Amino acid sequence: MDLVLRGATVVDGTGADPRPADVGIAGGVIAAVGEPGGLSGAVAEGAAEVDLTGLVLAPGFIDIHTHFDAQVLWDPDLTPSSWHGVTSVLMGNCGFGIAPTRPAHRDLVARTLENVEGMSLDALHAGITWDFESFPDYLDTLTAARPRLNVAAMIGHTPLRLFVVGEEQERPATAEEIARMRSLVAEAMEAGAFGFASSRATSHQGAGGRPVPSRHAERAEFDELASVVGDCGHGIIQVTAGPDLDVDHLLEVGAATGRPVTFTPLLTGMGAPGAAVKRADACAGTDVWGQTSCRPLVMQVTLADPFPFATMPSFQEILALPADERAELYADPAWRERARAQAEERWGSRLAKTDVDETELPGLAGRTLPDLAAEHGSTPFDVMIDTALAEDLRTRFRVVLANDDEHELAELLRHPRVLVGLSDAGAHASQLCDACFSTHLLEHWVRETGHLTLAEAVHRLTGRPAAFLGLADRGRIAPGLAADLVAFDPETVGVGAMERVYDLPAGADRLVAHSVGIVHVWVNGQAVRQDSADLDVDVRPGVVLRSGR
Repeated sequence: MDLVLRGATVVDGTGADPRPADVGIAGGVIAAVGEPGGLSGAVAEGAAEVDLTGLVLAPGFIDIHTHFDAQVLWDPDLTPSSWHGVTSVLMGNCGFGIAPTRPAHRDLVARTLENVEGMSLDALHAGITWDFESFPDYLDTLTAARPRLNVAAMIGHTPLRLFVVGEEQERPATAEEIARMRSLVAEAMEAGAFGFASSRATSHQGAGGRPVPSRHAERAEFDELASVVGDCGHGIIQVTAGPDLDVDHLLEVGAATGRPVTFTPLLTGMGAPGAAVKRADACAGTDVWGQTSCRPLVMQVTLADPFPFATMPSFQEILALPADERAELYADPAWRERARAQAEERWGSRLAKTDVDETELPGLAGRTLPDLAAEHGSTPFDVMIDTALAEDLRTRFRVVLANDDEHELAELLRHPRVLVGLSDAGAHASQLCDACFSTHLLEHWVRETGHLTLAEAVHRLTGRPAAFLGLADRGRIAPGLAADLVAFDPETVGVGAMERVYDLPAGADRLVAHSVGIVHVWVNGQAVRQDSADLDVDVRPGVVLRSGR
């Protein structure tokens, strides 16, 4: 053994009770787990020993819902996820990604990500290298990027459909086009894609405010493409659900393909009280899993980029315009009348929980829209529009979108058919930062509320997602498994300060959340974080995980 970790309380990712143990590592693999003070017989001369007294040692956390597909190319350290004990990430969720992409479609793909995932168009144009076209080439590009963490990617329905059908998406695919898409999914799976992902969500409006390509697919097309995952015998199917593709049909897809299926979003407040738990209950006894967040869904939104409002036709008009033309439509009285009626019908309860978060206008920061409306004899919607117009749409509003019912969310987090995910790390970078979901789970749901035991929480961050993804060599602490490990202080672990930084390509901004209590992290046996600080940027031991390999 070339590394021995001593004195920790080991929580092994299986859900078993914590226990004191020492862990030995050899060549990036866990070699032994033994009683404290043991493991002396096979330690190599000059081996490193790390004292973890007072700390919990757990498997590295697995984030199953990220959108790092583009960011990993300019930020192979995958920040801020790497600060929060995450050692493996899954990309390509919701059917979005950047491969396969023809050169002629690169700008369209970037504009789709701008609208649907809140990514900076300037950052995408400046940061994506585009030295790939096919999905297998993209996986090779990821390997060349030398990521700090392990990365896995699904092939997405949106770039796939654009690649085959072309820009005129508003029609069913032909039999020949479906056959071509099937062959590309099979090619991606053979290269190591972790599955196929799609979206039917009405909120997913892409370039020009048009529905993303996957929303134009007939259900039979989706079924045909999902069946390829079943034919391959490895990988998963991930879906952002919509009106014609929800749990009932996904249960059929799971049964037909024999592959694990996960659907998003499974959040409280999206439907009647208890509706989210009922959707999870419908999956009992199957390999279909709902996916929830352990945090309230809160966004800092500017009206220059009003993605959360995309379900309303009036805001689809806004998203169809270039960013520099949107203020003119906001100021149009006729648009205002249409939009106000839609907002009061569909967003009344959310606007009641919206406040002014960042502004240069005096006396507004921290004020709620209802309070300001009462003060000015207006409506919350009109106050929001007027405030935004007063400072060129730069005002940031803090909007509580969903998932703020703690009682129901606790039920979801304890549910046997629910995965903890939805961090959206790499997306909506200027609007939210839920890449800290792992430290929030340990801080709030274990230490503060006690709704989960430490072993249950670690299992949800490690063993459960690893089993779902088919990662047989990760997610647990046991001999023979990859040494992806995190050591944290259970008394202090949590989410630190939230900060707006301007470190994306082209100087674009993003929100980042710092971690507290994440002391050490190892990826494939190599330290990437030590004594609560990340190591040098050249330490990048992550690998591209390839399903079926």
